[in-house]
Amino acid sequence: MYTRQAHTALLDELSESAAVALLGPRQVGKTTLALEVARGRPHVYLDLESERDRSKLREAELYLEGQLDKLVILDEVHRAPGLFPVLRGLIDRARRAGHYAGRYLLLGSATLDLLKQTGETLAGRIAFVELAGLNLLETGSDQQNALWLRGGFPQSLLAASDLRSLRWRENFIRTYLERDIPQLGPRIAAETLRRFWTMLAHHQGGLLNAAQLARNIGVDVKTAQSYIGLLCDLLLVRRLQPWHANIGKRLVKAPKVFVRDNGLLHALLGIESRDQLLSHTVAGASWESFCIESLLSCAPPQATPYFYRTSAGAEIDLMLAWPGEELWAVEFKLSLAPKLERGFHHACEDLKPSRKWVVYPGQEAYPLAKDVQAVPLHVLCAAVRQGI
Repeated sequence: MYTRQAHTALLDELSESAAVALLGPRQVGKTTLALEVARGRPHVYLDLESERDRSKLREAELYLEGQLDKLVILDEVHRAPGLFPVLRGLIDRARRAGHYAGRYLLLGSATLDLLKQTGETLAGRIAFVELAGLNLLETGSDQQNALWLRGGFPQSLLAASDLRSLRWRENFIRTYLERDIPQLGPRIAAETLRRFWTMLAHHQGGLLNAAQLARNIGVDVKTAQSYIGLLCDLLLVRRLQPWHANIGKRLVKAPKVFVRDNGLLHALLGIESRDQLLSHTVAGASWESFCIESLLSCAPPQATPYFYRTSAGAEIDLMLAWPGEELWAVEFKLSLAPKLERGFHHACEDLKPSRKWVVYPGQEAYPLAKDVQAVPLHVLCAAVRQGI
């Protein structure tokens, strides 16, 4: 079992908030982490996909009143949206009795409905923790190649072979499209959404052009935007926003879009092995998105990610904005002998970041240029985690 970095954040939030929502895609390890956190304290676990456990909540208020001295874990909580008003009343009742924190742990797949309901009915009573896939600080740097190819879902990473890992991810995608997403609310043809998801994979790391994506699958722009929004809300796709500041430059305003888990990216593209990946046209974009997701999964909440690009060609792959207006500039190069391009230097002249990094797939950190360090990914993950 891997020690997840979200473990500490989850304990902290449970010590302060009456309810905590642990959000992430299916199979990412939410249940395992929740039960690990609950170990050593009185708790009750209810899987709301189980008819037996759902039957216990037919009289939800009556049942949960008898569990006020325990941590109640509600898995797949989107299956019982009517619980939220009940939880609000129970939380307020517990507060009046002097019990302020650590009452409910809600596990969900980050649907729009879940976020909306918790925001409306549990405002001021709930905190959110996101659980992404495994990262290098959790697995160790020796797992970098496997993590890049197979992605961060534990069952995919730990599969006996690359082929079995690919089959698991293909089944995961099929199940998500055919069963999970319809259960979460939206009625979208599985084949249509798969085509759309695959197009995003081919466009990995590119600027979002919803009109072009809409034309390619024969839907209107609003529908295409709703598909992107859905995949983002399910934590399967990320929109990386452009840096916005009045610096007298013509800035690119469209976000970058990419499939968050590289294992799913490669499954959508039919890439089975590392050799196939390195010879594929998506290799550079795949390395960049893998590094971005790795860094963001390690970063504390106060670090805000952007990218920077101007119409004149100045560009930085990732900007991390820290409190106090401190900026870090990060470039990603899939080369053992990385070289900086003129656009990076021009962008640094525009923004004057305090730290400049180039992440490459080697194992040694060394100065690449004045004030620019070439570093392995795990080294920068550790630096980002510590905020230094």
